[in-house]
Amino acid sequence: MEMSEDPGIDCEAVAPPAEKGSKLTNAQKARIERNLAKAQKLREAKLVLHPFKDLASNKDGTHPEAALSQGSSVIKVQGTKYIDSGGGFLLEQPVLPTGPGLNKSGEEAPVILDDAIAIPVQYEECLECGDQFADSYLFNNFGHSVCDKCRDNDDRHALITRTEAKAEYLLKDCDFDKREPKLRYISRKNPHNVRWGEMKLYLHSQIHQRALEVWGSEEELVRQHESREDKREVGKARKYNKQMKQLRMEVRSSIYTKKTHAIHEHEFGPDTYNEEEDNYTHTCLTCPYTETYEKM
Repeated sequence: MEMSEDPGIDCEAVAPPAEKGSKLTNAQKARIERNLAKAQKLREAKLVLHPFKDLASNKDGTHPEAALSQGSSVIKVQGTKYIDSGGGFLLEQPVLPTGPGLNKSGEEAPVILDDAIAIPVQYEECLECGDQFADSYLFNNFGHSVCDKCRDNDDRHALITRTEAKAEYLLKDCDFDKREPKLRYISRKNPHNVRWGEMKLYLHSQIHQRALEVWGSEEELVRQHESREDKREVGKARKYNKQMKQLRMEVRSSIYTKKTHAIHEHEFGPDTYNEEEDNYTHTCLTCPYTETYEKM
């Protein structure tokens, strides 16, 4: 029986002793039998299978296409076929001959496998340079068709927080989340305090475009800013006048309370009888208060 090289098998225990005259103990014989059984199971299970093993040997006369389909799977990426080795990486598929079949140029036609997976790739055209690209940071995060080499983080493609956008462009939450199309954003941790909620960063150019959709023009946006500033100034003046009025009332009430903290008691003079109305009247001696009453 042909021995298999495997790191999990003790080769010294499988191989017979070098000295012919030495005898094996029962424990050594048992360990040899266990290792032989383990090697046989590894060969039967075919734990290690190279993707091109069947192509290289092909001893049984099997067609290369059938051997390739039995040993591995084929994945097609952007027109190129790759073989899944099963070890975490892809190998480029070799061009296999089909026998007597030849293409128009006289070369052997490549084999077309039925189990190949075609992954469609959609290319976008960059708004800045016009080149086509399949993947970019701005397109993946914001849906903005600009390639990575044309990306300008400091000016044209700068980011703005949701709070700054609402204050600068006078937008509401519904303009971000409900107005179609909804604005896309990325979340980042707050640099001022990590315990606060995450910031929502939007593309500045998209925020500016949304403000034009809401207000109609930049001139209207400027007028809205001026109108709100005027209302803010009027509100400040009104609040100041109210506070000053309250302060004056507090000062006057405190002075009045200090002068009139004692309760006044009236001291009435002699009664005066009124014959027409049949009642009596008397006046306080210290204040102009007059009281009219009837005697029983």
